[in-house]
Amino acid sequence: MVIRRVGRLIRTLVPFPKDLSLAWKTIKGRKGGFVGSFVAIAAGSAVITACGILLMSGLSTGVAPERYAGADVVLSAGQSFWLDESSAVRYSERVTLPSDKIAAVAAVPGVKAAVGDVDIELGVLDSGGGVVGGPNGYPVYGHGWTTAELGPFTLGTGHAPTASGEVVLDSGLASRAHLSTGSTVRLVVGSIASSYRVVGIADPPPGGLDRQSAVFFTDDQATSLSGRPDQVAAIGVLADPGVTPDRLAKAITAAVPGVETHTGTGRGDVEFLDVGDARNLVVDTSASFGGTMVLIVVFVVASTLTLSVQQRRRELALMRAIGATPRQIHWMIGAEMTLVSLSGALAGAIPGIILAFVMRGVFILAGAMPSDYQMDVGILPILASLVLCVFSARISGWLVARRVARTSPVEALGEAAVEPKKLSRARLVIGALLIPVGLLLTLGNVADSGDSVADVAASAVLFFVVALGCLGPVLLRAAIALFGPFLNNQTRAHGFLAQSNARANARRLSAAATPLAIGVTLAAVQIFGATTTIAASQQQLNEGLRAGYVLTASSGAGVSPQVTDAVSGVPGVALATPVARMQVLLTFGTQTEVFAAQGVTPDRLSDTMDLQVLNGSIADLKDGTVALSQVAARQVGAKLGGTITLRLGDSTLLTPRVVAIYERGLGFGDVTLPNDLVVAHTTSQVDSAVLVAATAGTDQKTLAAALRKAVAPYPTVQLGGPAAFAVAPAAGDSGGWALNLLFQTLLLGYIAIAVVNTLVMATAARVREFAMLQLIGASREQVRAMMNGEARIVIFSALLFGLLAGIPSLVGMSLGLSKSPVPNISLLGLLAIVALTVALSWGSIATATRFAMRSAPVDAIGGRE
Repeated sequence: MVIRRVGRLIRTLVPFPKDLSLAWKTIKGRKGGFVGSFVAIAAGSAVITACGILLMSGLSTGVAPERYAGADVVLSAGQSFWLDESSAVRYSERVTLPSDKIAAVAAVPGVKAAVGDVDIELGVLDSGGGVVGGPNGYPVYGHGWTTAELGPFTLGTGHAPTASGEVVLDSGLASRAHLSTGSTVRLVVGSIASSYRVVGIADPPPGGLDRQSAVFFTDDQATSLSGRPDQVAAIGVLADPGVTPDRLAKAITAAVPGVETHTGTGRGDVEFLDVGDARNLVVDTSASFGGTMVLIVVFVVASTLTLSVQQRRRELALMRAIGATPRQIHWMIGAEMTLVSLSGALAGAIPGIILAFVMRGVFILAGAMPSDYQMDVGILPILASLVLCVFSARISGWLVARRVARTSPVEALGEAAVEPKKLSRARLVIGALLIPVGLLLTLGNVADSGDSVADVAASAVLFFVVALGCLGPVLLRAAIALFGPFLNNQTRAHGFLAQSNARANARRLSAAATPLAIGVTLAAVQIFGATTTIAASQQQLNEGLRAGYVLTASSGAGVSPQVTDAVSGVPGVALATPVARMQVLLTFGTQTEVFAAQGVTPDRLSDTMDLQVLNGSIADLKDGTVALSQVAARQVGAKLGGTITLRLGDSTLLTPRVVAIYERGLGFGDVTLPNDLVVAHTTSQVDSAVLVAATAGTDQKTLAAALRKAVAPYPTVQLGGPAAFAVAPAAGDSGGWALNLLFQTLLLGYIAIAVVNTLVMATAARVREFAMLQLIGASREQVRAMMNGEARIVIFSALLFGLLAGIPSLVGMSLGLSKSPVPNISLLGLLAIVALTVALSWGSIATATRFAMRSAPVDAIGGRE
């Protein structure tokens, strides 16, 4: 019995040649009815192909190493925290290795040499005090001379550094800074400038240096400047002759615990942290969005196919009446979708490749992907897209064919005469229940521990979107009854016809208005949710920032702690507060989330930064303690006096006690820690900024001049006003906002394609109706005016219900972020939504109407239905 059922299912989903032959004849006879499905599948194929190419690029390519080009294997600490077996979160700072691992690695059989490396971000000053950077705007890094063999770098002139005041420069940097052997160069580490004598110029590895410049110190000096004498950033390994990198990597992994091995382009991930960050981000987002697009393709193709089947009601009813079995109906529709999906998926392949490179360009502009990240354009993403699109289309065809195939011949003929009016009871009940559930999630303050109120409110939009899909025809009928008379003049023939047609064919109009309303809802929540978040963050920063001056770094990694000491003693300075930033991981239960963190000194903090403390005291902030924003405390279930599990940006695990809970987390960061703790665990061990508050009555011009004089010995430090202190970066956001915006744009674009498809198919199928109206006396202008009236109903209904469906989520987000029920609505964004809705609807209907009336009425009235 089971085998028979499986065989029947396969026979239903997999067409035989004779089915394809019949389907091809049907498609040739009804090309217009299948164009919508073809376009929807082709567009879906393009997006899925693009996501597949990005996914494969993230998994298999990257950026070739430069300084590690000569190393067979490169070792690093784990740069990611694994949430489960398939997903991970990248640490924001470089995770280092204990230097004693070098000897352990060197003892592994097959290792010729193991060399520990440190990275020190530098500023190189020219003769005029300007900063000379690396190629293409990339930074300059300092290293110990021993690591030169990992390139390998070769001395062109001079000799290796032998004293702490000697350096070797790579030839490109020496040329840009106009330096030669024997010259004196000033190097800035953090904010501290020191003079060194150039004793050698080194030629870079054969591949050159495109992403950095290199300065080599003695090994001891490099270790001293790194600030971590017992740590290294990475270990480069040279293999004995005849030992392959992969074999050596396996041997090291087995012999030395706590290290990760990298070969091939993977070595570039260790050398350039931004490459690993981009790889992780692109893989996660492209895989997630690609899977979502498969589901969207199923729904959109099913919607388009449903409309096509509705237009063939009489034909299919006649086939059932003359003896066609349900299985034959399934076979015919399945075969049709096989041919359409195959051709559509193939047609979308080339545009998909182009789209992948367009998406890559957007990622680069947003800083989510380095410009030299390579793309892997292979056949696998195209084949995967082909299989997924065909499978999705076949599932859609099976879903649509079920209702037609199960209807008896007599009922089929009866239903073919008029459009069915009633929705199923289950559909109405589901739609009605989803609305109060969505309202409860957005306005009921029911977020569980682990979910922020704003995130829950934003996610609840899906409930309203599904409710729109379920109740679309009912809502449209109500809109037609209430607002139709105001949208169309009933005293004019075209207005009367538009209103009558809309009432009689509400299901047909709903097929276009509902997805359009869903697109409006998603666009509104995406755009206005972002503007609400930005406005709330900026408001908190403006209200909480008390400092009159801000010190930041014009170049390099940041501001050295010594700068705070230098400005604290300036007459007129009441308080100087250093601020260091990083991203931390908070683990609660089985979840781990990323939060923006800052490190500050707690003494009189409210003089420079008012976090609006709700419970506890920031003055109690010291080693072993932490302060949390109210949003973060609620999300992780933390209480005043309790402890939390926290991982710093370099993976250091802490269990600090909560000493304060504050309000302004969006503007300043959800986690506040002692400044010296955060500085010690950042990659460059520097502050992001120094906030300076003046004593009352101090002349501002005099104080500004004194501050500039105090920071003059620090050439990369600049003095600015409060505007120089930026809002805390969003947690986990390294261009992720751009990816999210791009994917939302693609999703909305695909919905727009579905809307245009539906409108064009529904309008073009009314050829005989338009011909009949013209034959009984209506002019072409009156028919077009009638269709314009229907377009007004579609546009008004889509905007009305789409915006209404988005309001609860936006209000919930605003309440969760700023305690205000009024979200920040961008007028420009609203106008863009309205303009796009009007353009899609009116343009599609007008074009399709003109196409449908291209033939003479006498010829059209006798044509195919």
